Amino acid sequence: MELFNKKDTVTIEKFWHDYEEEIGETVMARAMGKYLKGWDDFPQSLWGLIIATSGGFRFHHFAERSWFMSVPGFSSGASPKEKKFFIPRQAISSVELAVEKRWWKKILGSPNPVLIIRCQIDGAEKEVNIEVFSEAGAVADELRKNSISTSGTDEI
Repeated sequence: MELFNKKDTVTIEKFWHDYEEEIGETVMARAMGKYLKGWDDFPQSLWGLIIATSGGFRFHHFAERSWFMSVPGFSSGASPKEKKFFIPRQAISSVELAVEKRWWKKILGSPNPVLIIRCQIDGAEKEVNIEVFSEAGAVADELRKNSISTSGTDEI
């Protein structure tokens, strides 16, 4: 049994083609991740796409409405909204990929690497942390290109 068939591949390719046209940039690397902290408009963690583009870094959380929230009496009535942010490449001062090496920490915490992006936004230094679930190295490597500092992988 194939995980993806040809129709799925065309749909995925079309999604990324349309996304590139919408943002006006080329997608260099992408992965699935969980935003942890560092962006003022995001008070809690969110799942989404992490994307290294020719212009910088993008996080895109797609709104979803669970079946539970459609049960009368459980919904606040407000429709979920997609959330996203963008860090221009020239604002990125460093990129690190923190990888946990201690086995007991992997068992008790998350075994996934954390992408740490330090940047200057509106004159303020920010540190954005995102747990990455696949292709972490590819996204980090793309972001390191042309950034001010080229920090490597840090073992915790």
